[in-house]
Amino acid sequence: MTKNMKILLGVVVILIILFLINYMGQKKHTTQSENLFTCNPDDVFNIIIEEEGEKLEIVRIDTIWQIVGHDSLEIKRRQVDNFFTNVFTTKLQSIISRNPEKWAIYSVDDSTGTFLTLLNDTGDTLNRVIFGRSKSNYSRNYVRIGDDLNVYQTNSNVIHQLQTRPTYWGEKPKPPEPEEKVDTTPVE
Repeated sequence: MTKNMKILLGVVVILIILFLINYMGQKKHTTQSENLFTCNPDDVFNIIIEEEGEKLEIVRIDTIWQIVGHDSLEIKRRQVDNFFTNVFTTKLQSIISRNPEKWAIYSVDDSTGTFLTLLNDTGDTLNRVIFGRSKSNYSRNYVRIGDDLNVYQTNSNVIHQLQTRPTYWGEKPKPPEPEEKVDTTPVE
């Protein structure tokens, strides 16, 4: 092997080593996202939202969603669709804190958090999550999952879709439109 070939081979080996070191360093900074909700949307029959002492419960009977205690309201189908499209597909991005003493800072404690509980058709809990508002990054939320002590950051802000106001989820039914009268007089 000539001297030039040895030098070229050495440079290639050094470049490969530098590439691998750089790749491993970059890999540490990549966010690993996982789904916040582990259950199947078809298994959800009851959605309970609690915030600041207010509670709203939405139940599914067959394929129809209803707001518990508000029979005069008809569910807004787009709100339920938005829930399953946006909230249900939320992903966890990173752990923000492992210290329960900091829950209040992230608004995921019992007094400041927004609780979301999903139940199946037999009333068993599928998921229970506490959402908190980020005071510095309005495009994300903080969450605490069930009994997990960790606080996670989400990939999007969905807390505004977890309203306890019945009129957010439902509306008064529209009166039926009157039928048009058809003129049945014979034409001469």
